Amino acid sequence: MTRLLLLIDFQRDYFPGGRHPLVDPDAAADAAARLIAGFRAAHERVVHVQHVWDAPDAAFFAPGTPGVEIDHRVAPIGEEPVIVKARPNAFLGTGLEALLRADDPDEVVVAGMMSSMCVDATVRAASDLGFSVAVAHDACAAPDLEFAGSVVPGAQVHAAFMAALGSYARVADADALVAAG
Repeated sequence: MTRLLLLIDFQRDYFPGGRHPLVDPDAAADAAARLIAGFRAAHERVVHVQHVWDAPDAAFFAPGTPGVEIDHRVAPIGEEPVIVKARPNAFLGTGLEALLRADDPDEVVVAGMMSSMCVDATVRAASDLGFSVAVAHDACAAPDLEFAGSVVPGAQVHAAFMAALGSYARVADADALVAAG
């Protein structure tokens, strides 16, 4: 079985001190680092996605700022491609679909930030496009959200989205996905 690891938006603005910190992003980055190590050791393809918000009023991910940079634990090396996107769905307006079609993996393994936005949009789109998808739930992170005057803690946001993505993808932890390779 051929696999491809897709790492979505592990960017500094999502970490403590950034412009839009998530809940426990360091644990997600550490799990993603284990995934990358396993994929690289098995000579499986690793693809990075980087969100760039190129607008004068960008709330985060502004070009040229430290926050747009990919975290060192999951940074690309060598010839690993970086897909730059401007929207939550990593397929929209990018060459991601063409890259995946050319590689033709049996499974696309996804890790990233935010569970409730870019991970969700990309996983659903990948499934809709006919790709078999797995999500490393512990290598994803979400923010606290507010709805109808109530704050929904990030851990609950994350859990709800992972539960829903189970209809589109196989959801497992990073170590199980590395072992499956």
